Amino acid sequence: MPFDQFVLALTEALSQPLPGLHAQLRMSSMRRVQELMSSVPSARVKPSGVLLLLYPVGKDLFIVFIQRPEYGGVHAGQISLPGGKQEPDDPDLTTTALRESKEEVGIVPERVRILGKLSDLYIPPSRYLVSPFVGYCSTRPEFVKDPAEVEEIIEVKICDLFSESAYQVTRHKVGLGIQIKAPAFVVNGHVIWGATAMILSEFKEVIQEYL
Repeated sequence: MPFDQFVLALTEALSQPLPGLHAQLRMSSMRRVQELMSSVPSARVKPSGVLLLLYPVGKDLFIVFIQRPEYGGVHAGQISLPGGKQEPDDPDLTTTALRESKEEVGIVPERVRILGKLSDLYIPPSRYLVSPFVGYCSTRPEFVKDPAEVEEIIEVKICDLFSESAYQVTRHKVGLGIQIKAPAFVVNGHVIWGATAMILSEFKEVIQEYL
C-alpha cells in the first residue's frame, strides 16, 4: 500500500473505537497486570504525552525509539517512545508529546502530521498517565539527541517490529535484585518491553484490524 494511502487509512482507523486495555495487556507481565488491577490513579497522577512517529525510508516505514540513560530511576535504561511529562505551559498533551520529542531527538513539530491517538495507559510505579499520539513525517527527520535524556536513538522498521520472530518472553530487572518475565518486542538486539510494548501492542492490533 502506498504511504499516502496507508496514512489516510490509519487516520480513519484511529478515529474508530480502540482495542484498549485488552490489547495493551497482551504485552504485559503478570506483575504489571496485578499493579493495574490493584491501582487507582490518584490525584498525584502525572499526565504525559509520547509520540509514535512513522516516517518512510526507501520502501519501508520506520518508528523511532529512544533508550534512556542509566540514572537510577524507575525507567532507567529502558527503550521508550519520545515524550515526557506535561509542563504547565503545555496547552494540551499533543503539545507535550511534540515538545518533548523536539527536546529529546530534534523532531520538528511543524513537520509532524498527527494522525490520531491511542488509548491512555497508567503506569503505577511512576504514576504517569501516558497519552500516545501517532504522527507521520513524509521524510526521515534529522535526529539530534539530547545526551542528558537519551542514550541512543533507535530506528526500527514496522515490518521487523511486528514480525512473529520479534515477539519473545524475556527477563527484566525491576529493582532491588528482582527479575520478572515479560513479553517483549526484540529487534536488532534491542528489547522493547513494559509500557512501550503495551502501547505498541494496541497499535499493532489497530493496524491488523483495520488495515
